Amino acid sequence: MLALLAALALLAPAPAHPDTDGDFLAFAQTPRGPGNLLGRNAVVSHSAQGRPIEVHQLGDPRWSGELLVFGCIHGDECGASAVEPLTGGCPDPSADVYLVPELNPDGAAAGSRLNGDGVDLNRNFNSRWRPLGRRGDPEYAGPRPFSEPETRLAARIVHALEPAATIWFHQYRGRRPFVRAWGQSVPGARHFAALARMPFRAMRWPAGTAPNWQNHRFAAPAFVVELPQGRLAPAMRGRLSKALVRMGRWVRED
Repeated sequence: MLALLAALALLAPAPAHPDTDGDFLAFAQTPRGPGNLLGRNAVVSHSAQGRPIEVHQLGDPRWSGELLVFGCIHGDECGASAVEPLTGGCPDPSADVYLVPELNPDGAAAGSRLNGDGVDLNRNFNSRWRPLGRRGDPEYAGPRPFSEPETRLAARIVHALEPAATIWFHQYRGRRPFVRAWGQSVPGARHFAALARMPFRAMRWPAGTAPNWQNHRFAAPAFVVELPQGRLAPAMRGRLSKALVRMGRWVRED
C-alpha cells in the first residue's frame, strides 16, 4: 500500500512554482551556437533544509540519448561532486550530459550520510522499499517512499529525461574503485568500467535504492561507481572525466 501511495503521489499534478513546474529543465534546451557550449546551470529545487540543488547540462542539447550523473547522494561521499565530463577543459559537443553535483547539500554541509531530515536518501526510493531504522540511523529509509524532496527531485529528473544511462557516484571504505550493477544494467556498467579502467562487480541492489528503482521502472542502465573515501586524486578525477565524456558519446543517439 505504501508503494502504491508513493507512485500515485509522483503522478499527481504539481504545484506551479519553479521547483515543480513542467519546465524545470527548460534552461538546458538552448540551441547549439557559437560560444554556448560552456554548459548551462540552474537551481531546479531545494533540499529539506532549503539549500539549492543545481543541475548542470554539458554538451550539445540537440542530441538524444542523454547521460545522467549524480555526484553525491550521501553527504559524506561527495568526492565526485566536482568531476565533470570535459575535453580540454570544455564540454564535449558530441554528447548531452546532465550532472547533479550534489543531490544532498544538507548532508554535505554537515558531513553526514543523511539528508536534513535524518534520512538515507538511497533507501528512500520506491522499489522494494521497507521501513528501516529510525531518524538519524545510518540507513533510515524515511517514513514512506519518496518522503524526501531530494528523492522526489531525482525521480522527476529521471522521468523528464529518460536518460540512456545513469551513473550514481558513491564512496566506500575500500582502497580500490569499482563499478557495480545488476540485471539489465550490467552491460552498460561493464562498458563504463572498461572506459574508466576499473573492475566490475555484479551485485544485487539493496531495497529502496535509486538504481533498484530505476532498474525496475526503466530499461536503460543505472549503476553505481564506488570510489575510495576522501578527496579524489587529480589522476582519478582526470580518468573519470574522460570516461564520462566517452560514455556520453556511447549512449548518444544519432
